[in-house]
Amino acid sequence: MALFRLKLNRSKYLLLLFLPALVYYILFKYVPMFGILISFKDYNPFKGIWQSDWVGLRYYSMFFHSPDFPKLLRNTVLLGVYKVVFGFPAPIVLALLLNEVRKGIVKRLVQSISYLPHFISNVVVVSMLFLFLSPTSGLVNHVVEWMGYSSINFMQNENYFRTLYILSEIWQHIGWETIIYLAALSAIDPQLYEAATVDGASRWHQLRHITVPGIMPAIVILFILNIGHVLDIGFEKVLLMLNPSIYSTADVLSTYVFRTGIQAMNYSYGTAIDLFTSVVNLLFILTANWISRKTSETSLW
Repeated sequence: MALFRLKLNRSKYLLLLFLPALVYYILFKYVPMFGILISFKDYNPFKGIWQSDWVGLRYYSMFFHSPDFPKLLRNTVLLGVYKVVFGFPAPIVLALLLNEVRKGIVKRLVQSISYLPHFISNVVVVSMLFLFLSPTSGLVNHVVEWMGYSSINFMQNENYFRTLYILSEIWQHIGWETIIYLAALSAIDPQLYEAATVDGASRWHQLRHITVPGIMPAIVILFILNIGHVLDIGFEKVLLMLNPSIYSTADVLSTYVFRTGIQAMNYSYGTAIDLFTSVVNLLFILTANWISRKTSETSLW
């Protein structure tokens, strides 16, 4: 007990700094979990949670038997998988390329330019998409017509939605996500490169045998975290890009929850869908972490 008090006294200032973060997570992450109860009840705002009638798994069964369920799940999973397949490697490649740049001013310039889109709101990004891809005045369609083809209404064509969404996500976040990889690269011992150069290793061999293995733990950890967000598609950007003509490919779980749970005020149904999404994401991250722990020395726990 005395040892515990001694350690507590030594760490009191660190614990004080940690306190605001702890309060934030308790108030905005853990306390709201109480609200998942309404997914098992026929929630009535006037009766409250406790007085609302218990209905068990009715809303889960309603969702699983809904004709929209296969389409929503397919659209959400495809977007999530595309983000992992194409979006996850992009900052790794950029960080490796920046690591090979020897002129500091060029490296800082590229970093600054690539960071900036991260601070642009989704509203502005989607507005830019509408402006550049407009079938009448968009720059892209001017180029298409100059090449002898007819203009394309990209934002109204369901076949282009996923491509536009993934490309805009990569452009918006690629620079910001390189920060962790650049930090991992800076931790690699320079003597390893010097020894490899003496042994006659080319830049490519140094990349394969020193650089990539040096940042592999960071890659694995971030990959596991990304797997845990496969069904967690950014609601705001999808909603801004969404229109009735592209519902077949663009309507995802989060936008469906917004329409049925918030706009239609079916709070229990919306909560059931959100809880289902969270459970699936949890299973994904647990599976990915288990596989990583079995096949490598890196895992979340």
